[in-house]
Amino acid sequence: MDAGSGTARWIGCSRVAFALLGLMALLWIPLREPGASGDFSIGNYLSYFTIQSAALGVGVLLVGGLRDPRGARWQLVRGAATLYLTITGVVYAVLLADVDVMLTERWINDILHRILPLVLATDWVVAPVALAVTGRVIGGWLLHPALYAVYTLVRGPLADWYPYPFLDPRTQGYISLTMGLIVLAGVIALLAVAVLALGGLAAHHRAPAPAS
Repeated sequence: MDAGSGTARWIGCSRVAFALLGLMALLWIPLREPGASGDFSIGNYLSYFTIQSAALGVGVLLVGGLRDPRGARWQLVRGAATLYLTITGVVYAVLLADVDVMLTERWINDILHRILPLVLATDWVVAPVALAVTGRVIGGWLLHPALYAVYTLVRGPLADWYPYPFLDPRTQGYISLTMGLIVLAGVIALLAVAVLALGGLAAHHRAPAPAS
């Protein structure tokens, strides 16, 4: 066990290893592309939800592996990272698998869209925490996706660029875009409930049986 945390040492080591793998994938394009291509935009790169959620996930894994905080606020951050990377994996699989989202190298694509979401979800189950399924928690987790949508729609006309086709009103119009965002918000809310329920169920099964 890690001292003072109660988490198995192999979990901490695994967190750090996957954090370093994710960090390498996140930094590969920004460090390589400016010298290989003159049209690379760091602003556009950082405007992908994938990059933002992966950066949060890497941070959570690194802190969890090195310090493993046990406070309720930190567990909320863990849950948020798990949710956002789950969103990343689901949306990519359903809507973006055949779309160019700047991640043209397959190993980077796999790490950010498949491996990190799976790692965060597995970590949430292996080292679970029971958080209440409340509107406050779900609403707090949905705040970032909502702000991200607003940011994208405000920045899009200014930069003449949108990160994802389903957030681009130029190809579908604002009515269709709004309807799609409402559906997506509902899906994200359901995923948030699923993350909370999964954590609670796993924590219940890991709890010691009461003495007879």
